[in-house]
Amino acid sequence: MNNGILIIAHAPLASALRQCVLHVFPDAQAAVAMFDVQPNTPPEETLAGARQALALLHAPQTLVLTDVFGATPCNVAQQLVDGVNSKLVAGVNLPMLLRTVTYRGESLDAMLARALAGGTQGVMPVATTAPQNQLRKKSDQSKHDHQQ
Repeated sequence: MNNGILIIAHAPLASALRQCVLHVFPDAQAAVAMFDVQPNTPPEETLAGARQALALLHAPQTLVLTDVFGATPCNVAQQLVDGVNSKLVAGVNLPMLLRTVTYRGESLDAMLARALAGGTQGVMPVATTAPQNQLRKKSDQSKHDHQQ
């Protein structure tokens, strides 16, 4: 059985991230749940809503992903996670979530490691112009653009 993934984040980030991941993995609908934390909602009410979202997964183990460490979504998730059947990661981003969904069939600890790797490897500097759009050097005898 696959692990569950619960995204708890400031509204509307959790629902937006879930929509993005389901665009790529439409078959993961039952494995990915979300809870958008609304502004000015009491923490007890937020925790109750997060518990309902977790219950919808019907998963033996769950990786909970939140947006910002120390903010309400993470604080609520810390109360929700038991450390045995669920793990918590703060700093969710789309590369992390895609990697997590890809490896949701692995152990919870392996899935946690994949999430951390996906999140960090998905952040990188990108050149402002692609190599094929750069001007040729005068010494370049070739009339063809080569992509690597």
